[in-house]
Amino acid sequence: MDGGSWWRDGVLYQIYPRSFADSNGDGIGDLPGITSKLDYLQWLGIDGLWLSPTMPSPNLDWGYDVLDFCGVHPELGTMDDLDRLVREAADRNIRVLLDLVPNHTSDLHEWFIDSKRSRSSDHRDWYIWRDPKPDGSPPNNWLSVFTGPAWTFDEGTGQYHLHNFLPQQPDLDWWNDDVRDAFDAVLRFWYERGVAGFRIDVAHGIVKDRELRDNLPATPEDHPRVKLIGQQQNYNLNRPEVHDVLKRWRAVSDEYSPQRVLVGETLVLDLERWAAFYGSGTDELNLAFNFPFIFAPLDAREMSEVVATTEQLLPVEAWPVWTGTNHDTRRFPTRWCNDDPARVRCAMMILLTLRGTPFLYNGDEIGMPDTHMSPEQVLDPVKIRTEDGLGRDPGRTPMHWSPEPGAGFTGPDTEPWLPFGDYGACNVAGQRNDPDSMLNFTRDLIALRRRLSELPRGSYKPLNCPEGVWAWRRGDDVTVAVNLSDLNQDIPDMDGNIAIGTDRARDGETVTGSLVLAEWEGVIITNRPSTG
Repeated sequence: MDGGSWWRDGVLYQIYPRSFADSNGDGIGDLPGITSKLDYLQWLGIDGLWLSPTMPSPNLDWGYDVLDFCGVHPELGTMDDLDRLVREAADRNIRVLLDLVPNHTSDLHEWFIDSKRSRSSDHRDWYIWRDPKPDGSPPNNWLSVFTGPAWTFDEGTGQYHLHNFLPQQPDLDWWNDDVRDAFDAVLRFWYERGVAGFRIDVAHGIVKDRELRDNLPATPEDHPRVKLIGQQQNYNLNRPEVHDVLKRWRAVSDEYSPQRVLVGETLVLDLERWAAFYGSGTDELNLAFNFPFIFAPLDAREMSEVVATTEQLLPVEAWPVWTGTNHDTRRFPTRWCNDDPARVRCAMMILLTLRGTPFLYNGDEIGMPDTHMSPEQVLDPVKIRTEDGLGRDPGRTPMHWSPEPGAGFTGPDTEPWLPFGDYGACNVAGQRNDPDSMLNFTRDLIALRRRLSELPRGSYKPLNCPEGVWAWRRGDDVTVAVNLSDLNQDIPDMDGNIAIGTDRARDGETVTGSLVLAEWEGVIITNRPSTG
């Protein structure tokens, strides 16, 4: 692949560092552990890694409360360890992206400590401080994403500070040019060290309404996530002025190379508003996560409608990105597929064959499900936001490398920072030498993307299908069909050779005239033989 299109053509992989591989036996994954698994990631066919937060943090929100934007958390390793990871990944043609958290800092960050000293301190206006209302209540009605008011009162200076998340995560004021300059320097610091780009946390929400207007209450017509919070967050998040910041970062990024990539956590539920984060297609984010797709059920009609609308709205030069899991959403094998292996394979086939860049989350490739946990084991500060009270932790537990004690993640007698799942039933070692395993199915799909140019680059054209079936053409010579129903389905006007099926016994089968798919079965058909 040419350097300028690696992130378009390739497959990217999110790593939750604390849960990927523990090199020193303390029960916490670390950067040397990731480096030790680079040969595996190369074997799998991964082109880029997104590392969830690696920067110093008191870990009230597990790395998303940053103490130093130009450092490495001691539990995860050193700057030398990160430099080595970037260098050794590059030796395997794998790029490394870091998680950037520009919306807020830890309240222990030196900027906020200075800001809190007095109303006249140098960093006071780096954060959003406001006077109480005459009755002493917060400046407006904004609510935190993590429950409760979005304002905390400081007795020392007599003002409230804004926090869209935990009170210990004060929001920065992005109307302040000093803040913008500081983050330009952060981007440049990491680019100079060879980092390929950033996944930008809360990319849609860093700029706040300048007038601090009250949010409107949620309505019965709003998305369930909006109703969960209780108000439409159009003033404390989702401001149009954020696009100026993203354009500025794109200019910084492009100064270095078109190989650099900015990926946005754009948690907006309206696709028209979401598409705006690509700007003209060349001047804002390179990739913006599509949350209407992530939150859709594994349903042919609903998913295909999201994809069709996405294709319609994106600027010509913009590029989609598809994922089913991240550290906030629980694992797709459980959330989409109810831990049913046939459904998991269909979902993986969808992710790796749509027009766009696929992101896998560590463990997706083996069909790793959510981990069963008790409420007492949960460390997530926002567990109250989920119906089962377990927060996001069931999807953040350690990777299953082997069936041995410690799961190949840590030592056999070490207690991991979060509990293991059933690593005896689902692990890399147990699947690697099984040609019919989920792991080899994923690897073979990735390899097929490399062999067939239509899969990374071809156009997307949906096809007419029976209800419950989703099929599309990629370019001129590749057709993908997945039966997302509990019925056998007969799909007309299908011809070619099955390159890969979710049922591997069908690999190489010739299709003439029509295609019969069993329930929860998918195939990729080519108009020419697919040779390895």
